[in-house]
Amino acid sequence: MKNICIIGSGSWGCALAIHSAKIGHNVKLWSFSEEEAKIINNERKCKFLPMATMPENIVCTTDIKEAVDGSDMILHVTPSKFFRETLKKYKEYITNQPVIICSKGFESSTLLTLSDVAKEEIPNVKIGAFSGPSHAEEVCLGIPTAIVIGAKDYDVQYQVQDAFMNENMRIYTTTDIQGVELGGALKNIIAFCAGIAAEINLGDNSFAALATRGLTEISRLGVAMGGEHNTFYGLSGLGDLIVTCLSEHSRNRKAGRCIGRGLTVEETRKEVGMVIESIDNIEVAYQLSKKYNIEMPIVNTVYDVLYHNLSPKEGVIKLMTRAKKCE
Repeated sequence: MKNICIIGSGSWGCALAIHSAKIGHNVKLWSFSEEEAKIINNERKCKFLPMATMPENIVCTTDIKEAVDGSDMILHVTPSKFFRETLKKYKEYITNQPVIICSKGFESSTLLTLSDVAKEEIPNVKIGAFSGPSHAEEVCLGIPTAIVIGAKDYDVQYQVQDAFMNENMRIYTTTDIQGVELGGALKNIIAFCAGIAAEINLGDNSFAALATRGLTEISRLGVAMGGEHNTFYGLSGLGDLIVTCLSEHSRNRKAGRCIGRGLTVEETRKEVGMVIESIDNIEVAYQLSKKYNIEMPIVNTVYDVLYHNLSPKEGVIKLMTRAKKCE
């Protein structure tokens, strides 16, 4: 039995809390919202996961020191744009426990991965990244799921694997933390495009082309940034890409559908009602492709759809009529 601290009470944070509690761990869940904390503590519910019940061994608090104190492991599950500012709030309370990044995305102002942000803020703390095809809506119900923990330190890999692996969650390990993070962040862009494609009535052939060539772009940039090629064809790359592109649980796919039917970015954010990592990540990936001189036609095209008034159907034509290439 471990004392698990989870920073962030959104859908994924609550799903990880439920999974941890069912294993038998004591869970302290930090929320920035007093309202969400009261719902969790008093009604044993998460507002984002109405199908699930929060076990009694989960306590939610808005006091971040209380959440961190006495914990054996910290799971950080806030949206990427709040990652650094939230980490600053509790870094002084970290002792010798590892920080496991369960958020997916980049810091848009610096183009850094979240583990690189963590290295700046907590350079002497062991860090891991936890990612894979894992919709919160299914994890909270105990539907079998496979995830990968990336960490340079083998003891961090084994701590996470030992703490959270059971018959409902299979956990693999890798030292390629950069590849795990990049796959998880970049696949959201392709899922967003899959939503657009579905909304403008493209077919299975189109989806297969999008997913395949999208994965090529993800791995191309990911390797340039220090990830290992094979990681992008594992759970945190191909696996997460499949589940996010295909599932109606995916907020990124839903956001793409909104853009496909003509909504603005702000209207899309309002309709989805939760943080949409893909929209922020599209701009970051566009900038990174220029920085590393990587050809990313899908990213460039969806960037033009969002920011240069290119219609989705014109974007498809633009992609299909590019210069001839070898695969």
